Amino acid sequence: MRPSHVLPGHRLRRYGPAGTMLRVCVRPLGRLGTFKVCFQGYVGPRHYSSSSFSGSDDSRDARAYFTTPIFYVNAAPHIGHLYSALLADALCRHRRLRVPSATATRLSTGTDEHGLKIQQAAATAGLAPIELCDRVSSQFQQLFQEAGVSSTDFIRTTEARHRLAVQHFWEVLKARGLLYKGLYEGWYCASDECFLPEAKVTRQPGPSGESCPVSLESGHPVSWTKEENYIFRLSQFQEPLRQWLRGNPQTITPEPFYHAVLQWLEEELPDLSVSRRSSHLHWGIPVPGDDSQTIYVWLDALVNYLTVIGYPNDEFKSWWPATSHIIGKDILKFHAIYWPALLLGAGLSPPHRICVHSHWTVCGQKMSKSLGNVVDPRTCLEHYTVDGFRYFLLRQGVPNWDCDYYDEKVVKLLDSELADALGGLLNRCTANRINPSGTYPAFCTTCFPSEPGLMGPSVRARAEDYALVRAVATLPKQVADHFDNFQIYKALEAVSSCVRQTNGFVQRHAPWKLNWENPADAPWLGTVLHVALECLRVFGTLLQPVTPNLADKLLSRLGVSATERSLGKLRFLPRFYGHPCPFEGRRLGPETGLLFPRLDQSRGWLVKAHRT
Repeated sequence: MRPSHVLPGHRLRRYGPAGTMLRVCVRPLGRLGTFKVCFQGYVGPRHYSSSSFSGSDDSRDARAYFTTPIFYVNAAPHIGHLYSALLADALCRHRRLRVPSATATRLSTGTDEHGLKIQQAAATAGLAPIELCDRVSSQFQQLFQEAGVSSTDFIRTTEARHRLAVQHFWEVLKARGLLYKGLYEGWYCASDECFLPEAKVTRQPGPSGESCPVSLESGHPVSWTKEENYIFRLSQFQEPLRQWLRGNPQTITPEPFYHAVLQWLEEELPDLSVSRRSSHLHWGIPVPGDDSQTIYVWLDALVNYLTVIGYPNDEFKSWWPATSHIIGKDILKFHAIYWPALLLGAGLSPPHRICVHSHWTVCGQKMSKSLGNVVDPRTCLEHYTVDGFRYFLLRQGVPNWDCDYYDEKVVKLLDSELADALGGLLNRCTANRINPSGTYPAFCTTCFPSEPGLMGPSVRARAEDYALVRAVATLPKQVADHFDNFQIYKALEAVSSCVRQTNGFVQRHAPWKLNWENPADAPWLGTVLHVALECLRVFGTLLQPVTPNLADKLLSRLGVSATERSLGKLRFLPRFYGHPCPFEGRRLGPETGLLFPRLDQSRGWLVKAHRT
């Protein structure tokens, strides 16, 4: 989808009789804590009323539907697009670890292929619009496939199923009296596909030195437009949107973006032009019953979230509104104001959650072809491996603020955390010299009693060792909370911290200095390795949403079967808590080499030569 930062501002001359009031009733929907807006007719001047909204979703056996934005096909994908997709993918994969049912969770992504910008780009390239769309959409599909994005659907807005959904959605809005024809007059930015108020337009010198109007925030050219379009009564939804958000403070996360939307709703919310003249914009979906108008590309694009789950057929109701939209901050207004208003107007509930992330810069600068600093994500996947680059983006990306990319940072992080800390720990504990039997050694409760502070000749555990057990025992819940709060980077920091603690545990007790043949050493040597392998099993299980291939390699080396990798099967160090351990005495999996080889420093510099 295209970026925009502002609400449309325009002057309207309305046609037809004065409106009447649209009466609605807001009713809770029970198990998901959401609500439904029921249309009840018209009485008096047109106005929306609203009761309070409340919502929470702690039901883990309910269906969950994750979406990325659908990405605009005006240019090849960059790491920002991949970051959005990986955030959604990791959230989806983590939920599948909690609710393994294959039908309980969906993830959709896709491409946004209509609009004036595509029409113009295709003409410049000497291509038909669909040829340009086919070419760029396939690049997104290939990238996401290579990056391991586990989507259940890839939607293209040029598909017949989407056209049907959009036109049906339009007809519902029309039947409810929420669309009318009016004369639009104002600034339009084709690059951002959005309308701009006068306050958001400035002037800059053009190529020939003349003063040209541009968007104040994006810098893209704007043009004055005056034409008759269909208008959506957005202004009638200002108060319902306020009440929805105030009753659901977790709906938009992180919190600063929630407050930003509330602040926008304190400003004027003018009605929204939702069509363009077909003579000016033919590359889009025609307005039903009026071929002289093309549906506004943003209304078209947003409906994709319904298309994917079967709208307008009844099957979509089992997935909506249990939806989490993962979006960039530049399209927040479209998703947090326009989209909920359109849904309410169509008699549907707003999405359950909107998770917002910031952008990636390169060495402190915004990515730009003119600057030559656009990072090619496919090259990064090749040089840093799929799991390595997934880990880097999700470990370093912080939704609250923009994050900076540079090659040296990738190499340093992956060498430190994946190759040395995690890989080194696995290699130490499975090495033939330390673990010659190639098994999961036994845990000795005499050496490591469940109650700290016990004294005895066989007790070898220290206070720091109990601290490690407590940290790893609580790690799955901590990671789950971070995922629920859209803080994957914090989840990975928590895992990394425990990996460091585990390395400290192994270093502290130096199993390479102990002897299996010594009756005094053997029980403690087995216990040290058992604890370390149990920690590694937890780390491997929790890293599956972020580094699926690396986690599979780690768990396979530990002999953990595919049916033992869900969060429901994760029982850390059961012998410590007085329960049998199914892994004790089990043979380790086959040796597969280094878990994550250190990156040659020169490989990092190669990426620079492959930027596009």
